[in-house]
Amino acid sequence: MSNDIRIKKGLDIKLKGEAEKTSEKAILSNFYTLRPEDFHGVIPKLISKVGTKVKAGEAVFYDKSNEAVKFASPVSGEVIEIARGEKRKILAIKIQADKEQTYQDNGKFDLNAANPDAVKSHLLASGCWPFIKQRPYDVIANPDKAPKAIFISGYASAPLAADLDFTLKGKESELQAAVTALSKLIEGKVHVSVGENGISPLEGLTGVTLHKVSGPHPSGNVGTHINKIDPISKGEFVWTVTPQDLVIIGELLLTGKFNAERVVAMVGSSVEKPRYFVTKIGSEVATMIYDKGVARDSNDRIISGNVLSGKQIQPDGFLDYYSNVISIIPEGDDYEFFGWTKPIFKKLSTSRALTFSWLNPKKEYDLNTNTNGEHRAFVTTGTYEEVFPLDIYPMQILKACMYKDLDEMEALGMYEVAPEDFALTEFVCVSKQPHQKIIREGLDLMLKEIG
Repeated sequence: MSNDIRIKKGLDIKLKGEAEKTSEKAILSNFYTLRPEDFHGVIPKLISKVGTKVKAGEAVFYDKSNEAVKFASPVSGEVIEIARGEKRKILAIKIQADKEQTYQDNGKFDLNAANPDAVKSHLLASGCWPFIKQRPYDVIANPDKAPKAIFISGYASAPLAADLDFTLKGKESELQAAVTALSKLIEGKVHVSVGENGISPLEGLTGVTLHKVSGPHPSGNVGTHINKIDPISKGEFVWTVTPQDLVIIGELLLTGKFNAERVVAMVGSSVEKPRYFVTKIGSEVATMIYDKGVARDSNDRIISGNVLSGKQIQPDGFLDYYSNVISIIPEGDDYEFFGWTKPIFKKLSTSRALTFSWLNPKKEYDLNTNTNGEHRAFVTTGTYEEVFPLDIYPMQILKACMYKDLDEMEALGMYEVAPEDFALTEFVCVSKQPHQKIIREGLDLMLKEIG
């Protein structure tokens, strides 16, 4: 039986500003920030206080609901600020980095002799467990529940996504070590997906089931692979890990060091020289965007992540925990008077009414953040189904989330989706509904009520 995954439904959004296959070290950041909001559903309990000296890889806080899940500092330095919001909610932990970095020594790990409990304990103690997420609910994996499979997507199909074949080059030993360790934690398979036409370092891994993926976005989403390979039923769990996080896990196992290094793609039409930077989790984005990249006075939106599912950040903001892309595109705060009444040539649309993007499918667009419309009630057009390859009814599941019908959400396949799976339906939505927010709230409700 073929392991190929061919996706026909979807949409490739070709934007200007793809990163060149060149990388350089970013300017060293003086400050690094951990934001608990990056870890959905986690209630942080502080280990380190203001003034505490920490080593790179030393735990800064843990999850109140599961004290075994620890979150490590990406650098050595001093905790200088604990930012709090309403009801003293912890918003961010800011660390001033040392000039000379010191690492907590977790010890080299003997994978051949280790049993599953030893692997799990090591990943939890070292702060690497937050890199493992689970479906359903798209949250950090519960270490007490065994998954039926692990899914790793080495194919990024989102607009201006980092080329994983490029960023993973030379990391084969780290990838193999991480996969070997994770495979000890499950009885099922480790599914690895790569691009059909690429040359991925993931292809040479042993102990995995390899899948070749082709087709438009969201063919690279791990949710698409789960749906096509091994859908989730009630009571089942699968784990997902991104390749960039596998490298950190693998290096920790091989060297004993928690090296929070990231190869980040700086992309977008507002970037003068799109390229890759080598930096660390939680670094100041200013160390990259102002390095001959973007004009300081430009009216642009900075996004940590891709343009469909990333988070907006300010120029003085920080790279979030899971992102390997910073997208910068024009802010869409200008409006065309009666713009909808004339033919449109410079915008992408799935509709052929007054738009002509379908005449040139390979054209790259300089799009901004303007939604070109206002929020209104759902309109049944069939557009969602054209870009949604999962064997799920997208509009029905969105409505079930809105009126909070848990039985219907469960029956429609809510267990295997995540907000990013609805990024394209949100993009093409003529009703301008916040699909990803609706799905996130639905998943939170299911987690609270069903668990």
